[in-house]
Amino acid sequence: MAIPTSPANAPTPTGRTPKGDGKAASRQGARSSRRFALLLLSPTFLVLALVVGYPVLAGIRQSMYSPAEGLDDDGFVVEGEQFVGLDNYTALFTGERGDAFWNAFFNTTFFTATAVVLETVIGVCLALIMHQALRGRGLVRASVLVPWAVPTAMSGLLWRWIFQPDGVANAILHQEILWTADGWQSKFAVIIAEVWKTSPFIGLLALAGLQMIPQDVYEAARVDGAGPWQQFRRITLPLIKPALAVAVLFRMLDTLRMFDLPFVLIGANKESVETLSMLAWSEANNLRYGVATAYATLLFLYIAALAYAFIKIAGADVIGEARVRKATQKKSPQKAQKGAAS
Repeated sequence: MAIPTSPANAPTPTGRTPKGDGKAASRQGARSSRRFALLLLSPTFLVLALVVGYPVLAGIRQSMYSPAEGLDDDGFVVEGEQFVGLDNYTALFTGERGDAFWNAFFNTTFFTATAVVLETVIGVCLALIMHQALRGRGLVRASVLVPWAVPTAMSGLLWRWIFQPDGVANAILHQEILWTADGWQSKFAVIIAEVWKTSPFIGLLALAGLQMIPQDVYEAARVDGAGPWQQFRRITLPLIKPALAVAVLFRMLDTLRMFDLPFVLIGANKESVETLSMLAWSEANNLRYGVATAYATLLFLYIAALAYAFIKIAGADVIGEARVRKATQKKSPQKAQKGAAS
C-alpha cells in the first residue's frame, strides 16, 4: 500500500508552514516593495536625467570639439566644428593657457580652503551665541542671518563700495590700499566678503545641531566637574559633527564654483582672483565653447573628487547610509532572538 505524501505547503504537525516558504515569501515581498519604490521614484529620476545627466554628457561631448579653421579643397572658409578628441584638455596644461589654468586652479583651491575654515570657526561661534538663553535672542538670530539673505551680487557691490580707495576700509585702517586692483589685497577682499556673507549659513546648521543636544548631558558633565572647554570639546563638537560636516560640505562645493562675488567685487580678467568658473566664462565669452566646457568638466571632476574624499575622511552621513546600517544591525539581533525562542 502506497503512503500518501503531503503537499509542500501543507502545515506541519505544530500548525506552522515550512521555513523555506516563509523566506521565499519575504523575499518576494521585499522585491515587490523595491519595485514599488522605484516606480514612485521614477519621475524624480527622469527629471534628474533631463536637468543633470543630459547637460553633463552634452558638456563632455562639446569639450571634444573646436571651431573649424582653415580652408577646404575649394578655397572656402571651413565653417562649423570639428572633432579634436582630447586636444582641448591637453592644451589646458601647456603654454599660456596652462599658466592661466594653474593660476585659476590655485585661486579656486585657496579661496575654498581659507574661506571654509574661517566660516566654520565663525559659524560655530555664532551658533553658540544664538543658542544662549539671553534677552533679545530672536533679534540676535535675525540680525546674524541678514548677510546670508543678501544676494551675492548685491553683497559684491556693497563690499566694492567699502573697499574703494576713499571707502570705509581705508578710513578705518588709515591706509590707501587699492583693494579692487589686481594683487594680493584683492584676494583678502574676496575672502572677507565671502566669509561675511556665508558664515551665518554654517552657524544656522550648527545651531540646529545644538538644539538637538539634551541639557541633561551638560548638567551631568558639570556635576562631574567638566569645565566649559571640556564640555565644548567632549560634548558639543562630537554631537554637532553630523550637522557641521554637512554644512562644511555644502560650503566647500559652493566655494569651489565661485564666480559672482569676485566677478562683481574685483572684476573680470584679474589674475589674482580668477577662478576656474571665471576662466570657463571667459573662454565661452570668446566663443571658444570646446575649451570652456573642458574647463567646466575638469572643475566638475575636481569637485566630485573633493566631495568624495571629504565624505570618506569626515564620515559625513549625507544620504543616511549609516543610519540605515545601524537600524539593520539593531533588527538582526532581534530576529535572532525570535528564532531562538521559536
